[in-house]
Amino acid sequence: MSRRAAQAQAAYVLHRYDWSETSLILDLFTRDLGRVTVAAKGAKRPYSQLRPVLLPFQRLNVSFGRSTGEDAAEVQTLRQAEWAGGAPMLSGASLFSGFYLNELLMKLLARHDAHAQLFDAYADSLPALATGGDVEQAGLRAFELVLLRELGLLPDLSTTTLGGNELDPERLYALRPEVGVALLRDPDDPGCSGAAFTALQAALQHGSIPALQARCLPVLPVLRPQLRSLLHYHLGSPQLRTRQVMLDVQRLLD
Repeated sequence: MSRRAAQAQAAYVLHRYDWSETSLILDLFTRDLGRVTVAAKGAKRPYSQLRPVLLPFQRLNVSFGRSTGEDAAEVQTLRQAEWAGGAPMLSGASLFSGFYLNELLMKLLARHDAHAQLFDAYADSLPALATGGDVEQAGLRAFELVLLRELGLLPDLSTTTLGGNELDPERLYALRPEVGVALLRDPDDPGCSGAAFTALQAALQHGSIPALQARCLPVLPVLRPQLRSLLHYHLGSPQLRTRQVMLDVQRLLD
């Protein structure tokens, strides 16, 4: 059977599950084609060259394609995968952060919807996750912001959503799922200053993940619940599976 030319892509493994005794189904996040599903035939065999390569959070160069007559098939066949370097392997609590990013992409990113900037943001976020502490949390918030912006779900953070007025640097605002960026009327409500929101918007437009992470650091306690609320609003789910597992593990350790 003749085969179409395989497509070379930079990719990360988002999710994998057993297909048969010897094979896997993989959800890949590729830079040029978005999220694609491929079958890794024979990848579970002890001497398969694919077995040690198909790991999460490691950048890969992959080739995949369909056989003639498979145009309607959703799952393509993985032809080749090579390690292309990447961040250190995540471990411990950082693994939950990595799988959290993967779950967001699996649930919010449609198949074959390419977002090259989002792919680059994912790659640039992984080193921060391995660091831990506030740097890890800033990495998560920065990626959430880029994800929401790339999917058209994030309003301009430098103006009020209702009215389009520029933010007062000294006043407090909040990011609300229903109304976007809104001025806080109750001074006891947690909010970000107009200057902080404007700085976040500038970093988003600049496109530098390290710069965006740096802007997230001073407002982590306030930004985290606001972004979580916005994400759950668009996910239509009160709880992500990764977060629930992490909470269950923490309860066991306590």
